Amino acid sequence: MNVIVSNKNQLLLENLGIDIIKEMNGEFEVDEIIATFQNFFYQRMILDITAIKNYTDMVNLQKLSISLDMQKLILLLDGTEETSNPNFLSNLVSMGIYNFTKNMEGIQYLYNTPNTYRDVAQFHRLDATFGNAAMANSQPIVAAPVVEVAPQPEFYGTRVIGVKNVTKQSGASSLVYMMKNELSKNYSAVAIEVDKTDFTYFKDKSLISTITSEVGSVINKHKDKNVIIIDINNSLVAEGFCQDVLYLIEPSIIKLQKLMTLNATALQGLKDKKIILNQSLLSSSEIANFEYEARVKVFYNLAPLNERDKKLPELNKLLVKLGFSKQQSEI
Repeated sequence: MNVIVSNKNQLLLENLGIDIIKEMNGEFEVDEIIATFQNFFYQRMILDITAIKNYTDMVNLQKLSISLDMQKLILLLDGTEETSNPNFLSNLVSMGIYNFTKNMEGIQYLYNTPNTYRDVAQFHRLDATFGNAAMANSQPIVAAPVVEVAPQPEFYGTRVIGVKNVTKQSGASSLVYMMKNELSKNYSAVAIEVDKTDFTYFKDKSLISTITSEVGSVINKHKDKNVIIIDINNSLVAEGFCQDVLYLIEPSIIKLQKLMTLNATALQGLKDKKIILNQSLLSSSEIANFEYEARVKVFYNLAPLNERDKKLPELNKLLVKLGFSKQQSEI
């Protein structure tokens, strides 16, 4: 079931022909929209941008992107100069808002075929500031012509690995920290976290905290490193820069049940992904049962680790499986 939040485009959205579980019409503070839908289960949200008070203020859209699932959002733009200029569109992409369009055809397309970062990368300008230049194309932003190509990180021999929590608080920050320390024995490595500041607790000045709109520039600054490890958090832009992504699942009963309660199909999208059972004490038979029930394949079963240990043989085994050489201290 879907939800619609409309204002000036109410009549247009009434003719979508999709199942609606909840509808709001009018102009709302962004906090009101968040409070209404943050814990509300729905398949898609079609949001008329004119329903957001002060929608040209990027702070309001950033609040929305942080608090709601942007993979479920289809944003209907109003076609004005303010929301059609390249800088505005670039800012949307920076926030992980990939599904935006200007008309009914675009909504219907995106409803069935949601965009990924690669579909909208041509609109992303990492050095962009909000401006007023008008975008020439007025069709749904699905297969639009290039406005300005975003400067992509130049990886050369650098390997970029993302780490992302699937179940909440599954240890991505700690794992990135330990991976960086372990890899640094044989490689030049750097660790980055996006849109959070959890790294401050490690009191390690080499760790880097950044935001989605700057992550590409940060990666470029460290393209001389052998390995860049990124704690992705919810940044789809950062995930798009990664050559490999490790999806962390803490297989405790309570965390799995919470995940499935919030999103019953959460594990379906992880088929053929590198799934790590983190902080896991599951036996081989229990892992096999998990794989059968979830219809996924576990890449590695990682036991609880001590962040203070100088040697982490279990982590070393994971790194070897990822293609890195065994650390000298373990040979």
